[in-house]
Amino acid sequence: MEARDILIRPLVTEMTTEMMEEGKYVFVVAKQANKIEIAKAVSTIFNVKVESVNTINVLGKVKRMGRNIGKRSDYKKAIVKLAAGETIEFFQA
Repeated sequence: MEARDILIRPLVTEMTTEMMEEGKYVFVVAKQANKIEIAKAVSTIFNVKVESVNTINVLGKVKRMGRNIGKRSDYKKAIVKLAAGETIEFFQA
């Protein structure tokens, strides 16, 4: 699995933007990826030093639209903590 296949997209919410100030970045990752593969992918794509990786399997919510019942997809997210002084620029002007 290549680095671009492991990191699907960054997860940008109000909570994750506050975490960015602490040097922690959140990504939606491939479900079969492990912590070591995620750390290597982040370090090769963004040229930063990764300190630690925490992963969370998120179960999709059950949603209703009238009588119809559906379910959102399950996904895996990773919280990546970078070494002191390292940053990732998502929004470049």
